[in-house]
Amino acid sequence: MSLDRDLPYQSMSLLAKQYGDVYRLTIISREIVVVSSHKLVNEVSDERRFRKMVAGGLANVRLVTGDGLFTAHVPDEETWYIAHRILMPAFNPAAVQGMYGDMMDIISQLVLKWERYGPEYVIDPVADFTRVTLDAIALCSMNYRLNSFYSEELHPFTTALSDFLDQCMSRASSLGIVNAIKVKAQVQFEEDQRVIKNFVDKVLEERKAHPVDKNDLLNLMLNGVDKETGKKLPEQTIKHNLVTFLLAGHSTTSGMLTFAMYHLIKNPETIRKLREEIDDKIGDRVVSIKDVNKLPYLLAVMRETLRLTPSVPQRGTSPINVTTLADGKYTIPQGMTIVVNVSAAHRDPLVWGDDADEFRPERMMDGKFEALPANAWQPFGYGMRGCIGRVFAWQEVQLILIVLLQKFDFVFHDPSYDLHIKQVFSIKPVGLRIHAIPRARKPRLLAVPSSALLHDAGISKDHLQAGDENTSAKTQLYVLYGSNTGSSEAFAQRVASAAASHGFRASIGTLDSATSHVPEDGPVVIFTASYEGKPTDNAAQFIEWLTSLKGNEMSKTYQRIPKLCDALLAERGAERLAPRGEGDAASGDFFESFDAWEAQLWDALSKKYQTATTDITTSGLSVEIVDSGTTRAKILRQADATIGTVVENRILTAPGAPVKRHIEFELPEHMTYRAGDYLAIIPINPARDVRRVLARFGLSAEQEIVVSSTGPTSLPTNKAVSLFTLLSGYVELAQPATKRDLGVLANAAATEASRKSVNDYAEIYAEQVFGRRLSVLDLLEEYPDIKLPLNTFLSMLPSMRIRQYSISSSPLWNPQHATLTVSVIESPALSGKTEPFLGVASNYLAGLRSGDKVQLAVRASNAKFHPPPDPTVPLVMFCAGSGLAPMRGFLQERAMQKEAGREVAKSLLFFGCRSPNEDFLYSESDIKAWIGLGVVDVRPAFSRLSQSSVECKYVQDIYLSRAWQDRADIKAAYDAGCKFYVCGSGKVATGVKAVLIALIKENHPDLDDTGIEELFHQITSDRYATDIFE
Repeated sequence: MSLDRDLPYQSMSLLAKQYGDVYRLTIISREIVVVSSHKLVNEVSDERRFRKMVAGGLANVRLVTGDGLFTAHVPDEETWYIAHRILMPAFNPAAVQGMYGDMMDIISQLVLKWERYGPEYVIDPVADFTRVTLDAIALCSMNYRLNSFYSEELHPFTTALSDFLDQCMSRASSLGIVNAIKVKAQVQFEEDQRVIKNFVDKVLEERKAHPVDKNDLLNLMLNGVDKETGKKLPEQTIKHNLVTFLLAGHSTTSGMLTFAMYHLIKNPETIRKLREEIDDKIGDRVVSIKDVNKLPYLLAVMRETLRLTPSVPQRGTSPINVTTLADGKYTIPQGMTIVVNVSAAHRDPLVWGDDADEFRPERMMDGKFEALPANAWQPFGYGMRGCIGRVFAWQEVQLILIVLLQKFDFVFHDPSYDLHIKQVFSIKPVGLRIHAIPRARKPRLLAVPSSALLHDAGISKDHLQAGDENTSAKTQLYVLYGSNTGSSEAFAQRVASAAASHGFRASIGTLDSATSHVPEDGPVVIFTASYEGKPTDNAAQFIEWLTSLKGNEMSKTYQRIPKLCDALLAERGAERLAPRGEGDAASGDFFESFDAWEAQLWDALSKKYQTATTDITTSGLSVEIVDSGTTRAKILRQADATIGTVVENRILTAPGAPVKRHIEFELPEHMTYRAGDYLAIIPINPARDVRRVLARFGLSAEQEIVVSSTGPTSLPTNKAVSLFTLLSGYVELAQPATKRDLGVLANAAATEASRKSVNDYAEIYAEQVFGRRLSVLDLLEEYPDIKLPLNTFLSMLPSMRIRQYSISSSPLWNPQHATLTVSVIESPALSGKTEPFLGVASNYLAGLRSGDKVQLAVRASNAKFHPPPDPTVPLVMFCAGSGLAPMRGFLQERAMQKEAGREVAKSLLFFGCRSPNEDFLYSESDIKAWIGLGVVDVRPAFSRLSQSSVECKYVQDIYLSRAWQDRADIKAAYDAGCKFYVCGSGKVATGVKAVLIALIKENHPDLDDTGIEELFHQITSDRYATDIFE
């Protein structure tokens, strides 16, 4: 594995996962030792044997910080001791409390900005927390106002400092000759140093010319005398420390604040508990200095933030003399650089448990923090070189978080955002954007797309807004949605778009944007999905708030979240205007269920609010052709950091077998993943189907249209777009028609025969329409006399949905690359057409070639669906076909660990396919190699050649399955502490569960069926994870 120059600490953590908690690493010609466990971090924190090493990028920082407190060479530079003794009194708790007024001054500027810009403003928290922390340290330490909130651009000093630090780290990993020939970079590097030094010179000269009667850090350094030596600080050392305070005083603290904001928004229960603590103990009054360190849950949140995401994730140390590590196992020469991987040690399961990767502030409460072993929590360094300003930062962060949570609710701009990190001097999130919604407000909804991929696809922001401002409708209707893949969002848009036709003025937004502020001046319609019993990314805060109002113990996963919303809103006094609708995305009547429920909804709302219904066939959508098609349009798509590159795309199966492909992607910069995660993509319709639409409507692929809408729509509005682009990427063309669609088509039929035939379809819908997957386009081709306008056709089509595929690789193989193992759907059309049915996403992926650019994003899987951190825990995996994908990632990770010399348990893989010669995926490459390594024992089940798999055709099928055949091995693995994983269709998952229950029953004949089921859930609660797809 190569070391990622942009994220060395993450590369080192992956190497630790592969090679263990101590290893030697050669960077260019320099050897270093990396330690990553608490035990070793504790050992190298012995100041009698080790001292801080200022090397690598930190050595370059000395160009502006010299003998400052952070970068001084100790014990060689006496000025460090002098400065430390003079400045220590300024950082004691009483002195820092005296800085409260200046801190609140700057915090109020941040709050004012966010209040004035409003909830629609997209906040870059890294930039604004940089402003607030830099301004605060400048004002508190040297009485200097940077006034960063009075300009859109960062202060020139801030920009120069950021660029300088970036270059320091970059140059540390390059040869000197390489740095020398980068002339432009060298000129900028020198210019950044000049800006930094000139700024400090200016501050110092102003203080000398205009002294202030304030006991700040600058006065202490100018006037202080070291009691031990009688010496004052040299002017150059004062300058070095001024830069040090500005650098260290803002960079790490702004990182901590940004990470805290991420963790709070990502964990709705945590932010609710913290807000309740603040509301209970402080309320609406202005936070005072007496409140600092008095909120235990806030302190726990801060400690957990620094544990999971320490701003400085690694530090350097070195042995004072030749020494050994790990109870004498390794000899370390004097002066050898040891990189202390604090971030990895903070996740050591021996200290923090199996949930060390999870954000859980409760682990820091009720005496648990104080009971931690020595040096288990080290975000501020340790010993005499530990951060001198930790009390300052600790107070500042408390004040900022308290004020912000008093004033605002927060949501992600991209609800599916997962943490991506950039490392320079410290680490900070990349691409994190949020909205701050004032708490004291009338309801104001935010309708951001369910995924950033929908932004990246070029979808106009117009589709997010409320209905046509010119509509005569007076009655307000609120439509809220919780959606990850876009289905619920599409239903919400459909209702909001139709609202004007039913006499309502619609506003649409995510459920999270209505947290604590459910509108009360009009009916509220809620669409939300339920993923394994959990809310969607953009509904999690709302559900947590709603649940907290009254406890609820609903345990089932199916429809849990919709049922929860319905029940709890009713219990809290909401009037149910229409019955709750229910649809299963995996069933045949998903869209039919929606149609039936929508009809009930409008009937109930019209009666309740006495509104009139007008023609609804176009859903308020109009289309104008603006180009004859003689000039090819230049299609502009929004450039973004979610563009991946195809590296390889190859077929895995034999000719004649259903095609399965292995596709490798180079991920966008800063994007990371774990084995078991998903890759989300937004596909493009097959060109064949787009041409079918154009032919049916007599249009050219190069014609441009302008779409306008009276309500929310996922189509690009109010700008010219080519028909081919719109039909390719914005709508689902192959989705089966709904009963509502049939009604529209029947009304548009020119002949009675066609009208009757279409209406007959509605009577046998499940069998003849959904069962045959007849789309609106199929029906238009079958009945050429149906004269349907293009705008009506477009309004009938669902918006393009995101597809998620399990990643089939491990970051230990390559953290910048991820692979997919995909079944390509090309089968005889159930509709009876001569052309085959083409799966939209799989055929899009199949058509990609090396070098192609793809819009993609990593999505975290179920928290349980990852290999355990301890490689000695065996895995028992069940899958069929492309369900092998995540299991391949798990086994690749185990193989990398085994090859690195770590102890790895042998796992069991039950894999179902047709035959060993057709589709036994990776059997002659990876699987064969991993069997040879002793990483896995594979138990195949061949449905078409069962004699080659001990007469077992399938992985599941109770009593006839390969799993049942080898149940003794499964029980042995269970006794050895294994974890179970299932990936495949619902049929596979149900079958595997039945086998395991039968196995339990065989070993517990005294239990009845209820007892067996309870025992199954009990023994698999933390050891059984599924990833089900249809």
